[in-house]
Amino acid sequence: MILYGHPFSSYTWKALIPLYEKGIDFEFRILGDDHPEHWEQLRGHWPRGQMPVLVNRERGVFESSIIIEYLDLAYPETAQMIPDNREAALQVRLMDRVFDCHLEASFQAAVSEYIPFITKTPDPLRVERARATLSTIYPWLEEQLPEDGWACGDAFSMADCSGAPALFYADWTQPIPDECIKLKAYRARLLARPSVARCVEDARPYCSYFPLGAPNRD
Repeated sequence: MILYGHPFSSYTWKALIPLYEKGIDFEFRILGDDHPEHWEQLRGHWPRGQMPVLVNRERGVFESSIIIEYLDLAYPETAQMIPDNREAALQVRLMDRVFDCHLEASFQAAVSEYIPFITKTPDPLRVERARATLSTIYPWLEEQLPEDGWACGDAFSMADCSGAPALFYADWTQPIPDECIKLKAYRARLLARPSVARCVEDARPYCSYFPLGAPNRD
């Protein structure tokens, strides 16, 4: 099994975390200027060339949520990231979408303003709108999250695979306010989880890539 991605990519984290949780052996092929052949291999499975892409028995699987669902189906004997109960699974998928569509999308919008091949000149208004969106969603998450445990109960799930990178980088973009006590505690629990901590450590050499400035607190 091969995973194509980059250690500093939030969506790559989302695919790495369940692989680590499940204890599945795989080869991590880093995408970057040092390995142009990896980009060519990835595009052979997904012409859009977006990371991450998982390849298993010549089958390419892309989109991070789908990769997680695929791993659950392909390895039913491992820790399942989506519960069998349909109502519980619905809540996991909902939180997965919230983290991706409202946190990930917002901090990515702010970061994209500083990426030259996307935007020639950063627009401060667009950055502020992205930060404002994060400030809006933080109190909602504070109300939804439990006092302890994970996003959707006692079991670590796909929602947490999504929440870990989303909250890691969102907090760098727009710091979580002190009054969001449960949200800050949840982020701390995520970063202490071995599968997530491994992603954080592997990303450290690339912190200078973060155009808004990486804080020295994680």
